[in-house]
Amino acid sequence: MENQKSNSSLKAIVVVLALLLAGSLAYIFKMTTDSKSMQTELTKEKSEKATFLTELEDLKATYDKALEDNTTLSDDLEAEREKVINLIADLKKSKGDAVSMRKYRDQYNSLNSKMKTLMAENDMLKKKNETLTLERDSTVVVLGAQKRFNDTLVVQNENLAKTVEKAAKLNIMNLRTQAIKVRNSGKQIDTDKASRADQLKVCFAIAPNAVAKSGTKTYYVQIIDSKSNVLGEKKIENFGDMTLTYSFTTDVAYDNKAVDVCEFLDAKGKDFEKGTYFVNIFDKSELVSKTSFSLR
Repeated sequence: MENQKSNSSLKAIVVVLALLLAGSLAYIFKMTTDSKSMQTELTKEKSEKATFLTELEDLKATYDKALEDNTTLSDDLEAEREKVINLIADLKKSKGDAVSMRKYRDQYNSLNSKMKTLMAENDMLKKKNETLTLERDSTVVVLGAQKRFNDTLVVQNENLAKTVEKAAKLNIMNLRTQAIKVRNSGKQIDTDKASRADQLKVCFAIAPNAVAKSGTKTYYVQIIDSKSNVLGEKKIENFGDMTLTYSFTTDVAYDNKAVDVCEFLDAKGKDFEKGTYFVNIFDKSELVSKTSFSLR
């Protein structure tokens, strides 16, 4: 009997121990499962946070590249870029839990949507700028070609004007000077003696010129004796930086045909000096003809 009680107690203890063992095993299993689940969740959250950070960095890089284009959208692009930078900073500080990640993901989606809109506008502006640049470059090329053409025309016109001006100048020919003795009868006799000369006769011819301007032409005659004295009126005329002392002027009515001109310089009661005389004809400041003669 005692043995039966002993066996029954032993069985009861075994059953209790078995139940306790089963409960312990179940608890350990649950704890292990929960730990693994939590670890898996933490790993997933870390992975999602890292992936999200990569996406935000890519978004920032997109704005960085867009800002290099320096378009009229630069201010808007810079503002959105700052929002992305701030979100990156907040995300790095966060624990990366599910609630926070949903909040950050919503912000990212909003920023990403704004980025796509701005990028589309930026691309459109870039194309417009490229078109404008091409048009500007084409205009520069055309203007450059036109300027070269105009410069060529200017040079040609200047050369033509110089040619016309040169062609329009009157050619003074056959300048000749002779001392004259005037008899009581008025007859003029050539002489080469200074003591006998009453006048100096200066003659020259103007060649015909169809392109020259017709009208009255004034020439300045300068006669210089052997002592370097200017004879005659000794008047002075200024032509820019040049000062001309001349003996007399002669006005010629020119109508594009050849014309001969003769003028006289009187001794006025004084004997002409012996020696060599120089005769110069000026058209204003330009010396157009010269000669010399001698009296003995």
